[in-house]
Amino acid sequence: MKSFPIFINLIHKPVLVVGGGDVALRKIDMLRKADAKITVIASKLCNELKHYEKLKKIQVRLKSFEKNDLTHSVLVVAATDNKKVNSLVSKTAQALNIPVNVVDEPALCTFTMGSIIDRSPLLIAISSEGNAPVLAKFVREKIEALIPHNFSKLASIMGSMRDSIKGRYETTQTRRIFWENFIDHPLVRQFLNQTKKLSTQQLMTLVKKNGIQKKQGEVFLVGGGPGDPDLLTFRALHLMQRSDVCIYDKLVSKDVLNLVRRDAEFIYVGKERDRHTLPQEKINQLLVKLAKKGMRVLRLKGGDPFIFGRGGEEIEMLMEHKIPFQVVPGITAANGVSCYAGIPLTHRDYAQSCTFVTGHMKDERLTLEWDSLAKPNQTIVIYMGLLALSQICEQLIKHGASKGLSIAVVEQGTTSGQKVVSGSLSDITQKVDKKKLQSPSLIIIGDVVRLRKKLNWFN
Repeated sequence: MKSFPIFINLIHKPVLVVGGGDVALRKIDMLRKADAKITVIASKLCNELKHYEKLKKIQVRLKSFEKNDLTHSVLVVAATDNKKVNSLVSKTAQALNIPVNVVDEPALCTFTMGSIIDRSPLLIAISSEGNAPVLAKFVREKIEALIPHNFSKLASIMGSMRDSIKGRYETTQTRRIFWENFIDHPLVRQFLNQTKKLSTQQLMTLVKKNGIQKKQGEVFLVGGGPGDPDLLTFRALHLMQRSDVCIYDKLVSKDVLNLVRRDAEFIYVGKERDRHTLPQEKINQLLVKLAKKGMRVLRLKGGDPFIFGRGGEEIEMLMEHKIPFQVVPGITAANGVSCYAGIPLTHRDYAQSCTFVTGHMKDERLTLEWDSLAKPNQTIVIYMGLLALSQICEQLIKHGASKGLSIAVVEQGTTSGQKVVSGSLSDITQKVDKKKLQSPSLIIIGDVVRLRKKLNWFN
């Protein structure tokens, strides 16, 4: 993050705009919405700015820019088509520590104006730090479509209630939970969806009458997917933003973790081979302990909670202690990683079934149903099996699989660090060792792996 996002109060504050054309007009229209006291310096004005001057909405000085013009300004915008003038404005402002924006010249700016979604008093600004303003506008349009215009009125209502709520709830956490429950209240949702037309006072009265119950602690068991944050479900993202504490393990990617609410408490519980920061039983107890404190606990797991994620064990403990919980499925590694590697798990010409197994070894041995796994016309996906790769290949060959059976090992699938090594049961171990693949890696075995040459799209 090169630019720190802030919102500045410009009400009745002196702001200077250098330039009198259409570009300056667009900036002035934005500044007028903030009730700034605008002075324009230009050799000539466009018709719209002449009209603003007649209406006394701006002050105008028809002249060339000079250094002493910046004496009393708290902010300045240069919007001329003269590079020398723009450069002079920027240098002068920076020497006086006055924030300056030079239109379409990021190198001369100390601040940029984001693409704005205006639901006053709710404001959203999107910035590309001057690199791609068209992209920022595109993102704004996407977000704009998701935010009802009634958010403006709702923000005002919540503002009018702040003092009374602050007096009723002592801590920041209890106030935040109240407001989140308020927004989730059925009457408020109806108000936002415009299925119920209510005045501000009617809404406040109805919500107070029906009451907003403080919710007890709860656990969100959420599948974080195989790594790419774009593969999260909407529900997962919603709960990630509502949690008070996040308990996560090694398989959750940094990009996914960055989407959890920033002020949540983060607790790493490990879950690496032969080295757990917390044993599973301790994790189960921690979930119960935090929920009983009234906290909303996010148990964030890589992939899907119910596929080699021990989600069932954690839920059993929660049910035993009568802790409310929600489960959000995620795209499991087998689906996500195979897709990004260009390997379909089933294909009518190669595989009519698919089996998921875990490659965890016990006492340096891997005990699986080798006779079944060695049968043809199927796909085998092995989770957490990288360290047992040579043993997997030996056992499959020993139980009847062809030495030439195709196999692929995928490291950090679906992410920018994805690496894929493919080969056969007879040579894959040497290839993987040569490329020095590391965990987390997924193993895919079967004739479908041969299709990667045609279907590899991600790289």
